[in-house]
Amino acid sequence: MVDPLNAWWAQQLVLCDWAFTPDPLTLAPETAEARLTELGVVDRGELGWRLLEAFDTGQPDSSQLLGGLELAALAGAAGWLGETRARDWAQRLAEEIIAHHASLDDWLAALRQSRSALGWMLGDDGFGEASEALAVLEHEGEGVTWELLVEWLAIQRRLLPLWPEEAEARVWRLRAAFSPVVEATAEARDWQDVEAWLKEGWEITGRDDLVRALLWLAAQGDRQGWDLDALRLLEAGSDERRRWLEARAPHERAAARVLLGYVTEGEPLEWAAWDWLRLIDLAWAGACLGWLEATEARHFALHGADLIQRRYSDWAALARAYQRGRSLFEGTDLLASLEADWCLLLQSPVSPWKVALQGLIEAEQFEASRAAIRAWRQPARHWVLALAAVREPELATRQGKPSALPEPRRQDARSYLAETLDLHGEEGVEALARHWLPAQAHHLNQLAADAAHGALPPAETPFGHPPDEALASRDDLGRGSRHAATIHMAEKYAFHLQMAMDSGLFDEGRLAGLAEALQGSLCRFYSGARRLLEAWAQWEALLPEPEQPSLVLEIRWHLEDPGSLFHWLDWRGGAWQEPGPRPSLTHFTAMSLVGPLNSAAWSLPHPESERECAAIREWVDDHYGLHTATELADFIDYLLEVGDRQEYQINYAPYTLNRARLASEIATLESGECNEEERNHLLRLQRVRDDEDGCNDLDLAAWDLAQAVDLAIAGRQLDWLDEAAFRHLLERAHALAARHYGGWEEYARGLYAGFSFFMGETPEREAFLAGLRQALVAWLCGAPPLAGSWASLDFPGARASHWAPLHVDTLPGDSHLLH
Repeated sequence: MVDPLNAWWAQQLVLCDWAFTPDPLTLAPETAEARLTELGVVDRGELGWRLLEAFDTGQPDSSQLLGGLELAALAGAAGWLGETRARDWAQRLAEEIIAHHASLDDWLAALRQSRSALGWMLGDDGFGEASEALAVLEHEGEGVTWELLVEWLAIQRRLLPLWPEEAEARVWRLRAAFSPVVEATAEARDWQDVEAWLKEGWEITGRDDLVRALLWLAAQGDRQGWDLDALRLLEAGSDERRRWLEARAPHERAAARVLLGYVTEGEPLEWAAWDWLRLIDLAWAGACLGWLEATEARHFALHGADLIQRRYSDWAALARAYQRGRSLFEGTDLLASLEADWCLLLQSPVSPWKVALQGLIEAEQFEASRAAIRAWRQPARHWVLALAAVREPELATRQGKPSALPEPRRQDARSYLAETLDLHGEEGVEALARHWLPAQAHHLNQLAADAAHGALPPAETPFGHPPDEALASRDDLGRGSRHAATIHMAEKYAFHLQMAMDSGLFDEGRLAGLAEALQGSLCRFYSGARRLLEAWAQWEALLPEPEQPSLVLEIRWHLEDPGSLFHWLDWRGGAWQEPGPRPSLTHFTAMSLVGPLNSAAWSLPHPESERECAAIREWVDDHYGLHTATELADFIDYLLEVGDRQEYQINYAPYTLNRARLASEIATLESGECNEEERNHLLRLQRVRDDEDGCNDLDLAAWDLAQAVDLAIAGRQLDWLDEAAFRHLLERAHALAARHYGGWEEYARGLYAGFSFFMGETPEREAFLAGLRQALVAWLCGAPPLAGSWASLDFPGARASHWAPLHVDTLPGDSHLLH
């Protein structure tokens, strides 16, 4: 039985200089492909456009409709379209033709008029003879007449699946922004010269490069820089905007003008579609080349669609956002050509975008893609990248499989480690532990809790008042009381870890272990990306880096952008194993007894490299004349058991009971020549006479305690003390402090008095004392917050006086706190 559509279709192809055949799809494939090439249809992407263009958004052009019939036949015969799809296109074209033409004569007249407008002359391709032959058949009632076709189409009317309709294929409708996908199975014939296009336009030469580009487009793309610039311009005045534009590099200035124009005109500052539609396009390119398996490519495309549906309600909004992004990329405002550029997709009756954007894809498809995308980011190094890329956005291009770094990048990383961190390859990975500072996080959490409850130490101290700015910074910490402060320390650690990875100086396996420990720690303290980023933004606002631009805008960008890497990390974590040891609260308190004699110790010390040890040994020798582990241990014992305080009690305290003898001794020493030892004795006698800094009334044990703990830390770094011996010394110091003092202020008075009393003769004395007084104010008040730790700690043996933080990010070992 003759198929009416096939027969009518074959009749119309005679107008295209075809020989009549009962079935248009029986043309030899090689002949069909050659004819497609003649028509300029070099791949299936172009085929999709031509079929779409056959249906004008206004009055369809008859020549284009006829051309569409030929393209459908050629594509079906060549195997570019499946047989069913080719016939569906023919039926839809037939429906469009009869909808606008009442008869064959009307149709042929329209074709003649259209072809004349294109410069056709009678007899140049046999069209005239063919149309006359069809007219004769029609009038004689032979073949498939117009009336028969109309009746058949009325009976066969249905929603024709012109584009891939399967649940797994619907995502490719989004790729129509570049060219419509006519069949869901990607092949080389879908995209001519795609490999050269990737190399020239993207510098992509293989699968790994492609995956990195896909993940970058999803997570950051071009939109981040534009978003941040736009946010800053919104807050800037006209003069600041002008200066911003003038400061752009010459190659950036055109795009900057477009962006500034959008800000000034009130255009919605939204262009993420530029990244996410290109993500889908690149996924299709990877499938065409076979660099991505079909499922992989679909999951990447689904990820782009997932992000798009979170941001855009309909196709028009998506198109306008893409047009803005393209305008910024090309440095020319293209919004005026929006309608012309997108009318086919937005208005054509056969557009793949005729379905609603929302609801295009089933939830099960999205769930599968989400799992796949998270699997790409599953290695813990992506946590390091995510954190470090906030400071250095270029790092976001490193997602996926690691690539070999150029030597200049490795050298930059090595220079950073050496010059900024004093970290060198021979020290080993273990040296990074010194940058994991859990005690600092505890300190900030405690200050924040106390600030929120109005329980911070008083601003007045025996040594003065902190600067107003430092005090305000401390008092503001109450706004961070609901957020664990670990991220304030961890993000800096992550950047150091990334530089260590880039340097190539350390064992990769051990670095990976540190990345996993970082992941586990952050998963323990933060329930998800939103909680972590909110905490980071809050603490960054409270404690900005001195002389560095604030990162708050960058952090909040990641909070609000659904594609940000943070939202697609593996938040399950593993066993909680931190990148460095977490001291108990008792040990941290004991280490804090050093006070301003040294920088605050925010983590337990560990044996250092030979490079570091050489400097520490020199310091121990210069200040104390100690050369071995035994000498150091003995001297620490001396400080804890006897110390300089005994020298005061034996050699100077008696003078306070006999002022005449004191005056006589001073006069004797002043009347003659003194050697260095006698000169120091004279100075101390004078301090006793003047009761300088309260030396006669205060317990000077704090001076011995601070030195003992300072030396114990040095001994642990030199590996002259093992961990057990070091912890034992801390516990002895903790107990001794509790016996001698009742609080930090009393301890600070004793430390200052001891420092003042036992200082040798030096012209810098007043400067040293002034510096110590200033530091003691900061330590006692917690202003600025990271000066020292006393303000957050209960003194050894004292009653608890601090509010419990709201979360688990505190140090273990304090029975008074709930954690």
